Amino acid sequence: MKNHIVCLSTTNYHPLPTRKQNVMSRLQNAEILYFDPPVSVIAPLKDKKASAYINKHKQPGEQVQENITVYALPPVLPFFNKYRWVNRINQKRQAKFVRQKMREHGFGEETVLWCYSPSSCDIVAHVPHKKLVYDCVDRHSAYKGHITPAVVDQMERDLAAPADQVFATAVGLAETLEKMNPSTEMIPNGAAYEIFSKVQTERDTLSCPEDLKGLPHPIYGFVGMLQECIDYALIEELAKQRPEATIVLIGRTLPGVDLTHLKQYKNIVFHGLVPQPELPAYLAQFDVCLNVFRAGALSKDVSPLKFYEYLATGKPVVSTREPLQVEDFKDVVYIAHDTAEFLTLCDTAAAEQDADKVAKRLAYGKSCSWTERVHQMEKILYSRGVLDESQG
Repeated sequence: MKNHIVCLSTTNYHPLPTRKQNVMSRLQNAEILYFDPPVSVIAPLKDKKASAYINKHKQPGEQVQENITVYALPPVLPFFNKYRWVNRINQKRQAKFVRQKMREHGFGEETVLWCYSPSSCDIVAHVPHKKLVYDCVDRHSAYKGHITPAVVDQMERDLAAPADQVFATAVGLAETLEKMNPSTEMIPNGAAYEIFSKVQTERDTLSCPEDLKGLPHPIYGFVGMLQECIDYALIEELAKQRPEATIVLIGRTLPGVDLTHLKQYKNIVFHGLVPQPELPAYLAQFDVCLNVFRAGALSKDVSPLKFYEYLATGKPVVSTREPLQVEDFKDVVYIAHDTAEFLTLCDTAAAEQDADKVAKRLAYGKSCSWTERVHQMEKILYSRGVLDESQG
């Protein structure tokens, strides 16, 4: 019998692979029930697209991999990150749904409960399990919106403290969580090296996407969610000071982020989401990859997938000082400390002709692959008895 894992995710399995999907899809000797996060019952009032998710929990599970079945959780009451009592009501209702799916799949007391959100602290007592894992990917209380930071921080303490294993993606997160649970281990995010390395290994066969044809070079590219913590002032300054260049932004703009001021620049191209398998063809056209974060609590403790994916392409990377993990790669990444240096380094990176740096970035990308990251996690989980290595 394989290890049974119930994963309570903060990201839908489709369409964009994040840490959650990458970790779950690579775990060996495991049968996994992956639960997409719930939407709020009032979400459709703010976002019409959310209406499609309100009744998604009534649909059958989707088998996305031989060992992974995906379900959507039922909708929840709003403001659960402001009021703990609301969260307790929500989680008790969610637990009933999770238990039902566990029974259908033959999961019982031997289950490993794997959580990604502090709010899951109130579901733990209502879901049968033998071990608890908390994989922390963000400073959750630093997000804006309908939250009370003290409430979120307390929920995180209540989840992390009793966990059998805590993982953290960044140094700051690990330092905080170690005070709650000494089992904490830092495992940063990674990259699907087998996909992104195609920018180099298959560069002669990658056709330029139609929507990038004819764009002036150098092309400075960004791939990732266009969220509040991105330094848009740097992007605007680059567009303004280098009008002959093109800035391509690939990714979805998150609600609450207003980028109207950037759309006045003809040399900034907003592309929207690109399916991961198609990204190498786009990245192959980039002269420089941009990793730009505004200083702040959220940026300091983030572990951006895009950064490791950039490394895996071998392309030059210009980055801000945050997140702090970029310093580990300063021998091959151009790190800017202010706007003037950012512009200068963008020019330098665009002109780079250094095969050794390309090779070293690829080597870094391989060492930071999801395959390696998950192997590290499994080694820890087996050694501490959270997962049973003999299963399978």
